[in-house]
Amino acid sequence: MTAPQAPFVEHDLAAPLPDALRGAVLAIGNFDGVHRGHQHVLAYAMEEAKRLNTKCFALSFEPHPRTLFKPESPVFRLTPPPMKGQVLKAFGCDGLLTLAFTKELAGTRAEDFVTRYLVDNAGAAHVISGFNFHFGKSREGSPAFLKEAGERHGFGVTIVDAHHHDDEEEPVSSSRIRRCLGAGDMAGAADLLGYRWTVSGEVVKGQQIGRTLGYPTANLILPPSCKLAHGVYAVRFRCADGMLYDGVASYGRRPTFDNGAAWLETFVFDFKGDLYGEQVSVSLFDYLRGEEKFDSSEALVAQMNQDSQAASAALKNAMPLSALDEALNFAGGSHG
Repeated sequence: MTAPQAPFVEHDLAAPLPDALRGAVLAIGNFDGVHRGHQHVLAYAMEEAKRLNTKCFALSFEPHPRTLFKPESPVFRLTPPPMKGQVLKAFGCDGLLTLAFTKELAGTRAEDFVTRYLVDNAGAAHVISGFNFHFGKSREGSPAFLKEAGERHGFGVTIVDAHHHDDEEEPVSSSRIRRCLGAGDMAGAADLLGYRWTVSGEVVKGQQIGRTLGYPTANLILPPSCKLAHGVYAVRFRCADGMLYDGVASYGRRPTFDNGAAWLETFVFDFKGDLYGEQVSVSLFDYLRGEEKFDSSEALVAQMNQDSQAASAALKNAMPLSALDEALNFAGGSHG
């Protein structure tokens, strides 16, 4: 009989960690996307935590620093906080620590950041960061500074080099993934992420047009900063109870009807029931076609029939890209 898994820790590091959680290994970064480059850093942290027989936490910042400094052009977030926690948990981290990224935090001297958060509030045993992570006022907290601070304060430091997936010249980055998603290149995004890109949120009521066409949908409102290509996707849909369903989703403005704000509308195969108000996630596997305006409801329904068949075929042959992808998009009870 296996021991029950410890609960995933989520903690605001503005307050000290409870004594039982101190002495962990911290992987520090924005971790937007928790992509293969981030996973490279996290793997080092998890291995060090295993060696020290302690926990491994990711330390991240909200909102994304670029959103603070350029509020007029907020960053297209790959993994907002709830989704980031889900991915980190599935990857095997023990918890997510967060700090509010404010102008005050941005203006904190690097030494004060180390003392207040890493030493006093976390009691870190070891800190791991990527090669390009900087912190503190004027970005004075360089990797070299962090190593020197660790020696003074008594915690270990590991700096991890850039990760190049499949010997590519350009390292894995959140910016590359955003470009892929904006172009509808789901295979490219998934290759860099190591899993199918996933969004989560509460199912809301729409105009219920799909219901009248024989295609009722579960609707999610994604942030206005989302730059996902408008179009139709083969998706996997996870309900609040953990059950997985195949489906077909449209992201866009519904030009045949109202051309309104962009929503993600998912027709869930083989599902009967009420999803309104449920917290669900949708993983996008394949981009099937671009958004179109149809001359009639009949023409739209005919195309939706074809889209459903195409989505079913794509999902039937889908295989996990990694253990993380399997945990997020294949594991658990399923219909489809």
